[in-house]
Amino acid sequence: MKFSELNLEESVLQALEAMRFEECTPVQEHTIPIILEGKDLIGVAQTGTGKTAAYLLPILNQLSKGGYPEDAINCIIMAPTRELAQQIDQQMEGFSYFMPASSVAVYGGNDGVRFEQEKKGLTLGAEVVIATPGRLISHLSLGYVDLSKVSFFILDEADRMLDMGFADDIMQIVKYLPKERQTIMFSATMPAKIQQLAKTILRNPEEIKLAVSKPAEKIIQTAYICYENQKLGIIQSLFQDQTPERVIIFASSKMKVKEVTQAFRRMKLNVGEMHSDLEQAQRDQIMHDFKSGKINILIATDIVSRGIDIDDIRLVINYDVPHDSEDYVHRIGRTARANNDGCAITFVSEKEQTQFKSIENFIGKDIYKIPVPEELGTAPEYNPRSNNNGGKRKGNFKGKRNSATRKPGNGNNSKKQQKS
Repeated sequence: MKFSELNLEESVLQALEAMRFEECTPVQEHTIPIILEGKDLIGVAQTGTGKTAAYLLPILNQLSKGGYPEDAINCIIMAPTRELAQQIDQQMEGFSYFMPASSVAVYGGNDGVRFEQEKKGLTLGAEVVIATPGRLISHLSLGYVDLSKVSFFILDEADRMLDMGFADDIMQIVKYLPKERQTIMFSATMPAKIQQLAKTILRNPEEIKLAVSKPAEKIIQTAYICYENQKLGIIQSLFQDQTPERVIIFASSKMKVKEVTQAFRRMKLNVGEMHSDLEQAQRDQIMHDFKSGKINILIATDIVSRGIDIDDIRLVINYDVPHDSEDYVHRIGRTARANNDGCAITFVSEKEQTQFKSIENFIGKDIYKIPVPEELGTAPEYNPRSNNNGGKRKGNFKGKRNSATRKPGNGNNSKKQQKS
């Protein structure tokens, strides 16, 4: 479906035309009309589907009509991490260049100057506030933020917010909001706790589910069945013939990230590390260096597996098997975006075999096992205990994509891509 077929204001359509966006992604096609009708919505869709534009566009469309309080906060967008809040803010800036709307990003850090900038935006009444829960509550507790005129309340990656322990914060923020509002929730999964949250804060919501748990077909998925102490050796063998480019390596904890980073530096590999011990300024610098090519390899916890918009990742390596099958999908979803091909490799130690088998059950396929290089010695056999609780495939919608047409969430130009 083309954007011109949706009931969007002429100014919005002109902006989309100027940005050379014509075709909706499936999530946009199904959610924009519902949001324009003013209905509450719960959308089950994963990163990389264009979901950020799916809620930003209709909200900017409604704000452009006028009739909303001036110098007041009209829209709150909640995100679980600073990185995702920044990402949404960047997309907001891109759209509002053509559709003037004031916004402020409120996502934390220890910078006092930044806190004052956030305070100024909140007190002057930026139309759209993009925030992490903890930071917004810090401002609310000081008494100068008025949310009584909010018309739109959006929770992006709601499941991740609950996983990170923000349930009470979200409910506290809701108390500041008017009862008459439109609430939109996006989640990659729909566990019971998300359904309960939806019942609590949404009113008669429409529900849209889009193929949430299956990796893109163009991702080449492979695995090494190995001992824990063989993992670094496999990395060395992978990278000995050519310098790797655009690689993300996920590890299960920040301690593991630090250990692997040190080992890689001893191997003279050009790496950066990303985990929760870093200050925001350090994270920003590492992401900038990785995007610009100054760093070839990014070693990270799951903090970047959701919501970070980097299109040309060539290879994703799971140094550890993810604890959750959904996290596997999110991790490997960093590659093969924007119509590029990509490869995902998972290292599976003896203790992780049952966990990995549950992922194979979850995605409905056996992942090809690459033999461990002979020089690293014998490797364990793949003999996981049977596990039939790996999860069922969720979602049955498969939208057609026209790769020849630019669209939010599917572009190649970094300034114009509108992926979530």
